[in-house]
Amino acid sequence: MSRSGGGGGRTIRVLNVAEKPSVAKAVAEILSRRSGGMRSREGRSRFNRVFEFEYAIGSQVCHMLVTSVTGHLMELEFEDRFRKWHSCDPVDLYNAPVRKFVPELEEVKNTDLGLGSCILEIYALGWLRILHLPLQFPYSFEVQDKLDIKKTLEEEARKCQWLVLWLDCDREGENIAFEVIEVCTAANDNLNIWRARFSALIDREIHYSVQNLARPNKLFSDAVDARQEIDLRIGASFTRFQTMLIKDSFVLDFAGDGRNLVLSYGPCQIEIIMIVFGNVQFPTLGFIVERYWEIQSHEAEEFWTINCSHTSDEGTANFNWMRVHLFDYTSAVIIYEMCVEESTATVINVKHQEKLKYPPYPLSTVELQKRASRYFRMSSEHTMKIAEELYQAGFISYPRTETDGFSVNTDLHAIVGEQVGHPNWGSYAQRLLDFEARLWRNPSSGGHDDKAHPPIHPTKFSAGETSWSQDHNRLYELVVRHFLACVSQPAVGAETSVEIDIAGEQFVASGRVIISVSHLCAICSQFVPTSLTLDSGVTRPPPLLSEADLLSCMDKAGIGTDATMHEHIKKLLDRHYATKDSNTRFSPTNLGEALVMGYDEMGYELWKPYLRAMMECDMKAVSIGTKRKSEVLESCLQQMKACFIDVRLATCHILS
Repeated sequence: MSRSGGGGGRTIRVLNVAEKPSVAKAVAEILSRRSGGMRSREGRSRFNRVFEFEYAIGSQVCHMLVTSVTGHLMELEFEDRFRKWHSCDPVDLYNAPVRKFVPELEEVKNTDLGLGSCILEIYALGWLRILHLPLQFPYSFEVQDKLDIKKTLEEEARKCQWLVLWLDCDREGENIAFEVIEVCTAANDNLNIWRARFSALIDREIHYSVQNLARPNKLFSDAVDARQEIDLRIGASFTRFQTMLIKDSFVLDFAGDGRNLVLSYGPCQIEIIMIVFGNVQFPTLGFIVERYWEIQSHEAEEFWTINCSHTSDEGTANFNWMRVHLFDYTSAVIIYEMCVEESTATVINVKHQEKLKYPPYPLSTVELQKRASRYFRMSSEHTMKIAEELYQAGFISYPRTETDGFSVNTDLHAIVGEQVGHPNWGSYAQRLLDFEARLWRNPSSGGHDDKAHPPIHPTKFSAGETSWSQDHNRLYELVVRHFLACVSQPAVGAETSVEIDIAGEQFVASGRVIISVSHLCAICSQFVPTSLTLDSGVTRPPPLLSEADLLSCMDKAGIGTDATMHEHIKKLLDRHYATKDSNTRFSPTNLGEALVMGYDEMGYELWKPYLRAMMECDMKAVSIGTKRKSEVLESCLQQMKACFIDVRLATCHILS
C-alpha cells in the first residue's frame, strides 16, 4: 500500500477507532507491547477511553491513539418538518427528505418496565379481537451521549495525519466506519484514511492487519444505508397509518394506565410497543405461525402396516414393509392374511456397502447457533453473547461470519498444533499432524464467502479459564472439536441390508445388527419370521419449529443476517409474539397469531419471507457493485408505496 501523508522520517499521529471500548483496549494492548506499554486517558465520553503508545507501520514511526465508538454513531431520520405524526400523509414518507446525524441521546439496554396487562382488541382484518395479554416489556433506559464520542473523534482527528478504522469487517462495521470518517474528515479533511481488516483479537492477526492496511469499502456501507432508509420509510408509514387507524376506530382500554399505544410495522418488523423502541422480524414470526397453523389444521388419519422380525441366537433383525403403510384397512388385512398363509420368508437381495460420514463444513455463525441449540439447548441470543466474549478474550475468531470455507493461505496445521496440549482432544490433534496416521484432510467448502471473515475457529489454546462459565467451556469445546472434525478424513462404517419376500410382499432390514445374523446373508435362504403382525397408527403433524429449525428457515429464505438472526428471535419472545418451551420449540401467542392473520386476511402476505429475501438480495447486489444504491431504493420504495396505498384502501373500505 502507498502510505502517503507521513513525510520523511518524522513521527506522525495516527487515530485508530474501534467499534467498541473492549476491542479498542485489546488492540492497544497487543500493539503497545513492543514499545513497553501504553498510556490511558479519558475521552469526552467516560466509556470510550483513549490509549497512546509508539508503533512503526512499515518504516513509518507513529504515535498511535486508539479509541472507540459504541456501535453506530449516527442515526437516520426524517427532516424535522416530517417528524410529527400529523405533519403529513403517511404515504408522503416514501419521498420525504431524510438526514443522517449524530443523536444527542440514544436509549439502549433493557429491564422490565412492568407495564402490566392490557386489553387489546384485534379484529380478523388485522386489528382486532379481545385478548387478555400480560405484556411485560423488558426495557429500561440507559442514556449514552453520542455527542461526547463525536467530540472526542473531532478533537483527536484535528491533531492527526492518519485515520485507521478497526470496525468489524462486515457490512454493518463498514457503515459505522464511514460514519466515523464523516465526523473525522469534517474536523480534518487532510486525513489519510485506512482500514484494518482482522478476524481475531490475537497478536499475529492484529500486527498483520496494521502492517497490511487497505482502503474502506464504500459499497458495503451503501448497502447498509439503503437498508436503513428502506426500513425507516416503510416502518414509519405503516406505523403512523396503523396507530392512527386504531386510535380513530377503536377504544383501547389500558386499565387506566394512560400510556399511548403504538402499533408498528416494518418490512421485517411488526410489533406493539409502549414508549419503547425495537424491531421484530415479521417473516420470522410468520414461520412460527405458519407451522402452528399447519399443526392446527392437521387431521389425523389412521393407517396400517405389517411388521416383521426374526430372532435367533445371533440376534434380532427387524424388517420394514417396503409399502411403508396403507390407509385402506381392507386392503391391508387381505395382504396381511396372504403373508400369514405363506409365511416363509425368502432372502432376495443382500447388500454390503461401505458408508462414509463426511466431516462438516467449516463453522459459520448460523451453524454455530444451530449446533449450540441442538447440543446444549442454548438460545441463539445467549450463544452469540458467549461467542462474542470468547472472541474479545482472543480464544476464537470473529463469531459473525457467513463464510464456510478456509482460504488457501490459512495455516490450518498451526491452528491444530495449538491444541495438542489439551487433555481431552490433544492426542487426536497430535495424530492429525502425524503424516503416517493419514487422518488429515483439507477441509471442504460450503460455497459461502462473505468476503469479510473466515469461518469460526479457535485462535488460542485453553484448557478452561477460571472466569469461564459452563457455557463458555461448552461453546469453546464445540468450536475446537468442529474445527478438528472439518480437517479430518471421513468416518468409515459398514452397512448390510437384507431384502426378503413373503407371499409377494417385500421387506427390508438394514444396519450393523444384520451382520451378526449370518444365516440371513445368503440369497435364496429361507426362514419363518418369529413375529409377523398387522399394526395400526395415525398420521402426526410436524412438530413445532425448534430454534435450530427457525434459524434454518431464516437462513434458507435469506431473512436477516448472521449478525442479526438471534436478535430477531429474541425480540419475538421479548414482545410476547411467541413463546419457547423447554425443548426450544416455538408457539405463537394470540397476539402474534392475530397480527399475521390480519395482513393475511387483507390479501397481503407481508408476513411471508419473499419481500425481505428480495431486499436482502438487493442489498448484496449493492455491496458487490452490481446494483446502485439509488436504483435499489427507487425500485423497493415504489413497490412498497403501491402496497401501502392498496392496504390503506382495503382497510378503510372494510372499516367503513
